[in-house]
Amino acid sequence: MQQEKKFDANSLIGFVLMGAILMYFMYTNEPLPDEELNNTTQTEQVENSTVNVKNTTSNVVLDSSAAADQLKLKYGKFYYSASLPSANEETTTVIENNLLKLTIANKGGEIVEAQIKDFKTYDQKELKIIENGNAKFNLLFSTTNNRTFNSGDLFFEPSLTNNGDSQILSMKAKVSENQYIEYVYTLNNDYMLDFNIRTVGLENVLDASKTVAIDWNMEAKRTEKSFKNENMYTTLNYEYEDGKDDYLSAAGSDDATEKDVSWVAFKQQFFSMVLLTDNKFESVSFKSNTYEEFSDEENHIQGESTKDFAANIPLKVEGGNVNYSMNWYIGPNKFDILKGYDRNLDTLIPLGWGIFGWVNKFFVIPLFSFLEGMGLGYGAIILILTFIVKLILSPVTYKNFLSSAKMKVIRPEINELNEKMKDADSVKKQQATMELYKKAGVNPMAGCLPALLQMPILIALFRFFPSAIELRQQSFLWAEDLSSYDSIMELPFYIFGYGDHVSLFTILMAIALMAYTMMSGAGANQPQQPGMPNMKYMMYLMPVMMLFWFNSYASGLSYYYFLSNFISIIQIIIIKKYIMDEDKIHAIMQENRSKPQKAKSKWSQRMDDMMKQAQQQKQDQDKNKKNKKK
Repeated sequence: MQQEKKFDANSLIGFVLMGAILMYFMYTNEPLPDEELNNTTQTEQVENSTVNVKNTTSNVVLDSSAAADQLKLKYGKFYYSASLPSANEETTTVIENNLLKLTIANKGGEIVEAQIKDFKTYDQKELKIIENGNAKFNLLFSTTNNRTFNSGDLFFEPSLTNNGDSQILSMKAKVSENQYIEYVYTLNNDYMLDFNIRTVGLENVLDASKTVAIDWNMEAKRTEKSFKNENMYTTLNYEYEDGKDDYLSAAGSDDATEKDVSWVAFKQQFFSMVLLTDNKFESVSFKSNTYEEFSDEENHIQGESTKDFAANIPLKVEGGNVNYSMNWYIGPNKFDILKGYDRNLDTLIPLGWGIFGWVNKFFVIPLFSFLEGMGLGYGAIILILTFIVKLILSPVTYKNFLSSAKMKVIRPEINELNEKMKDADSVKKQQATMELYKKAGVNPMAGCLPALLQMPILIALFRFFPSAIELRQQSFLWAEDLSSYDSIMELPFYIFGYGDHVSLFTILMAIALMAYTMMSGAGANQPQQPGMPNMKYMMYLMPVMMLFWFNSYASGLSYYYFLSNFISIIQIIIIKKYIMDEDKIHAIMQENRSKPQKAKSKWSQRMDDMMKQAQQQKQDQDKNKKNKKK
């Protein structure tokens, strides 16, 4: 039986109350309008942001304090400079004119790039004597709190001003606004710039009891085609005492220490960087080291650096501070430019010592400059220069050839005399030979004097051509650069002492020299002395040796020697055909024999006395040997 359902009033009341509560809850939690919602969100973000800013500010204060402590620890009293906005390793300042472009870094205050504008490297890149950290210029000093510093580690604050055509760059490593180390670069329209080092207000900072010194070093980068030739002329040069100049060895490693030094030059074949001072450096230590020609001999890869240079230069500290007025020369090794400064810088160009240098300075260079001023090509200039030199030496050449002709005419009689006296001792044979020369009016040494007279010019030109920057990268015929070797063939291998290329001018020079030797009879008519090498074979060997010596030399020099020998051959042909008659020479010699002998000169008498003394000594030695055997 199904029960009847009854109405429950309590349940109804419960449901009504629950609904009322739900409606109230929904009403009180209705979403806000968009504007109110945005305002509330922004307020929360600001509050959160404020909290973050407070936290960040707290962190910055902490970080700045730690950074300051680190700067003080690293830079000591120079932390002030390190805290300035200019304390940036990447920041540089450029000063330049029509000739130079110099880049100076805030870190170290030194020149980190120096471009010589009018020139290119052998591979046609910008010629930068300093780049990529190959040079360092540091000031080494100690402070009163026993700290040792290197200016290359300090930050300098730059200040650039223009004063007419001058650019003045001040670089200051500061202890405070009024205490600092200062480098001042003043660039005019020149290769020479003023450079001053001074300290201001550092009386209580610098330790004057310890050395303050410039530490300057540079790795000389290759700029020329011929590594061997460039390396040979790359040296550390300096002037000391009263105008004396010297240089370290170009081969291997070398060092020296000199007093009262006026300038120091890191000299490459055609370009130099020179530090000059108005107040002489009391003492300077120099070092240089030479790199090998090939960095990879197996693959014949030529090195990119020729030398390492270093100079340590102590500076005077007066009144607790340093103050030096100096100059930098950064430019070409051109004689006229260097000579114009009147500071003995022209000695950087290796023109030769003594008479060889004089010939270059007062004859070769003025003549070359005159011909250059006529607007001629350098091949034509060398041709005309050679012709003028040979014309000046033509009387000497004639005397030399005359002596050779006389020796050739009398040669049969000398051979006959040697045959007759083949069993005689060497002293008697020499006396008889000299007597024959005397009667015939022949001086066997007459050919030596003309050769000696030619030597100053020949050696002067040997020094001039590889050093003449005027020939650098000047082409002629197949030679691309008259200051370097010419090459008509690159060899797939390297020959020791010769190289990995074939120079045509060197071959032509050797052929011309061989032809001249054969036509002139040089050495062939000279009597062979006992124990001495045969001069004939030595003279014929010389052209072969020249092939090796000159293959990597300046092609302008080989071209000159080729022209010189070629002109000499023409002179010999003219002298033989039109000027000199060997029959007449022989007749004159026979006539001389019939003439009464002139009184001997003092020199001849001394020679006779020496020969007699030698003969007596020989006889005494023979007697002693015989007595010992008995």
